Amino acid sequence: MLNLMVEYSENQLDAVFQALADATRRGMLAHLGEGAHTVSSLAEPYDMSLAAASKHIKKLEAAGLVEREVVGRVHHCRLSPNALKYASDWLRDYERFWNARLDVLEGLLKAEDDTDRNKGG
Repeated sequence: MLNLMVEYSENQLDAVFQALADATRRGMLAHLGEGAHTVSSLAEPYDMSLAAASKHIKKLEAAGLVEREVVGRVHHCRLSPNALKYASDWLRDYERFWNARLDVLEGLLKAEDDTDRNKGG
C-alpha cells in the first residue's frame, strides 16, 4: 500500500493537473519560464484570439500557476511556480515507491544471476 506522506490540497492538485493536461497551457508555461509575457505574446505562437488565450490563462491562474497584472489595457503574466510544488511532491512519492520496487527487483535478478553462475561454475 502506497503511503503518501505529502500533505496537499486535493482541489489544488486537481487544478494543477487539469491545467497541465493541455498542450497549449504547457507551452504558455514554458514561455513564462523565460520571463513575463503579455497575453498577446502568449497567444501569438498558437495563432489564437486574445479571448481564447485569456481562457487558457484563466485556467492557469485558477491553478495558481500564473499571476496576471493589468497595467492599463495590457495584461502581463508571469509564472508562479509554487503551485507546481504540489504536483511535484505528489509525483515524488510515487517515484520513491517505484524506485523501491525496482531496487527489490534488481536485487532479485542479481541473486538469480549469482545462483546461475554458481551452478555453472
